[in-house]
Amino acid sequence: MSDTTTGRARYRRIVRFFARHLVAIWWYDILLARIGLGRIGDGNRVARMEKFARHYRVLAVDLGGLMIKLGQFMSTRLDVLPPQITKELEGLQDEVPAVPFDVVRTQAEAELGTSLDQVYDSFDPDPVAAASLGQAYRATLREADAEMVGFHNVIVKVQRPGIEDVVTVDLAALRRVASWLHRLRVVKRRVDMPALIEEFARTSFNEIDYLHEAAAVEKFTENFADNPRVRAPKVVWERTSTRVLTMENVTAIKVSDRIGLRKAGLDPAVVATTFASIMFDQFFDHGYFHADPHPGNLYVQPGPEDAPDSWTITFIDFGMVGEVPEHLRSALRALLVASAARDGHAMVRAMQDAGVLLDGADTVEIERAVTKVFARFGGMAVTELRDADPRELEAFALEFSDLIVELPFQMPVDYLLLVRSVSLTSGVCSGLDPAYNVWDSVEPYAKKLLREESGHLVGDVARDAVDMLGIAWGLPRRLDAALERIEEGRIGITAPKVEALMGRLERTGGRLISAMIFGALLVSGALVYSTNSSLGHVLMIASIAPLLHVIFGRRRRNP
Repeated sequence: MSDTTTGRARYRRIVRFFARHLVAIWWYDILLARIGLGRIGDGNRVARMEKFARHYRVLAVDLGGLMIKLGQFMSTRLDVLPPQITKELEGLQDEVPAVPFDVVRTQAEAELGTSLDQVYDSFDPDPVAAASLGQAYRATLREADAEMVGFHNVIVKVQRPGIEDVVTVDLAALRRVASWLHRLRVVKRRVDMPALIEEFARTSFNEIDYLHEAAAVEKFTENFADNPRVRAPKVVWERTSTRVLTMENVTAIKVSDRIGLRKAGLDPAVVATTFASIMFDQFFDHGYFHADPHPGNLYVQPGPEDAPDSWTITFIDFGMVGEVPEHLRSALRALLVASAARDGHAMVRAMQDAGVLLDGADTVEIERAVTKVFARFGGMAVTELRDADPRELEAFALEFSDLIVELPFQMPVDYLLLVRSVSLTSGVCSGLDPAYNVWDSVEPYAKKLLREESGHLVGDVARDAVDMLGIAWGLPRRLDAALERIEEGRIGITAPKVEALMGRLERTGGRLISAMIFGALLVSGALVYSTNSSLGHVLMIASIAPLLHVIFGRRRRNP
């Protein structure tokens, strides 16, 4: 079978999978809701979501390529997908059957321009890891290369043969699915799916370009040049190309190996706080961060016997990195300060500045919910949250059920990799120390940011004074206009929830009347048909119009 035929079959399989599930969504969540049978869809929604996630996992593991990456990518998008799906996708591992070594050898030698025996002193044919985009092998450098770079043992990453074609096919299929989703109003108002897929495409092409990864390693190393606690493998540039990457072998104790850390005389809790501070440095100081810090990409190297405190945390696999633009960094700083101060009003304002809140979001209600969360759960550690009274959590969910269901949040595309990195960081720290409290790591940054912000205090006060002066200057005219409108009876009061309820009642009433007309015409036609078939046909055909209104009547927005 040709590569073209295989690519077409792969494309059709991906498209058919999503089309099948989109039809189910349309049937249960749109059509049935429009004809008054929404309870059916509501009743089985959780089961349908879990079933979709399970089926997607099977598809991803079977196809490999970008399907596994997409599952990992979307598992952190709690702002886009419901928890029933993200929870199932969290465990999706980037492990697939290895490509035979002969095929990999041919690819590597074509890239390096010579045989592996000429480049490496030894090369283990059994891969250390076989991922969906490439495979990694242990090797040792020739003496001349080793003397030049200062080490012998290396890890060689070789791209899977033909992976560029697979990525191209997968992205074409995903773009088609994204265009379908973008036509659904319920999806469009929550997320720009085509933009999301384009961002995913960009990171995917970067990940299969090993020169991009090598440059990322160099930049990361430069950012932490003054921090002896952080390390990254050195790149052997002479043995690196777009499809082959040779780096120093820095294998040590996995960061998740608590027993191994204790045997080496290291406290896992200290490792957790150190790792968190390293990640926060990347987010808030460097604006450049490792976007895939899961335990498999983190090692802890104990210090020598004469300097046990000189242990280091080593980062590997820089295929996925992210950048934080200055405008986003400012928004993150504001969010951080608001979180540390437990200030609900400042948190909502920072969300608005960051573009996190959807247009029309009820900021008053969000502020009340955030304030209540801070008041009750703000300073609790992970273990305390797990032990919290379920009835208290249920009461909170009931109180803000409308807000939770509406989910007025949408992460900007710039947040995508950042959310993934933060999520993985939290998981690593909690795994090392179940009592880890993120606020302990946030506090030093909050204090530093507050000191920096205090330098702008005079300017802020001046701006506030000008704003207040402007308000005071225009206040008499505004009061006079308001009094005039009251006298003329032109003051209107809006209650969004009441208006929404009245709108739903109006639409339901309209569909109810249409249903009654449909029934009357249909029954009348059936009765008249026996004596006057022509009139009977006309009446029954006329009943189609109100039936279509019942089924497809579009919801009109309140003016």
